[in-house]
Amino acid sequence: MFRSILAAALAVFALHAFAAVDANKASQAELETVKGIGPALSTKILDARKHAGFKDWGDLVERVSGIGPGNAARFSQAGLTVAGQGYVASAEPERAAKSARGGKSAKAHSGAANAEAGAAAAAKASPTVSR
Repeated sequence: MFRSILAAALAVFALHAFAAVDANKASQAELETVKGIGPALSTKILDARKHAGFKDWGDLVERVSGIGPGNAARFSQAGLTVAGQGYVASAEPERAAKSARGGKSAKAHSGAANAEAGAAAAAKASPTVSR
């Protein structure tokens, strides 16, 4: 008898733990039940949602800083949905295209290349002293 009650209680808990939390409908407390979403990120989600609901995962990723494709995939696996849908990596091609055209990493790389080229030019221009 005790085992049956314990098994039923665990089943209810397990179902609740994996219940879908929709970013367009959830309260701050509900958002924070998703593994990886804390008070700061849930506040950002709610602030972005005040302007308009999220159309899809790409919209959420674009409008909420701190959520990129990697976090979106993790949050989706933990039970977060957007408009009832789970995250699909191809759901967010616009942001990936922006990164490919010259996001922060491309700019940082070109800056490093420019610094190396400048150092090489300066070395050629300096006279070498022989002893």
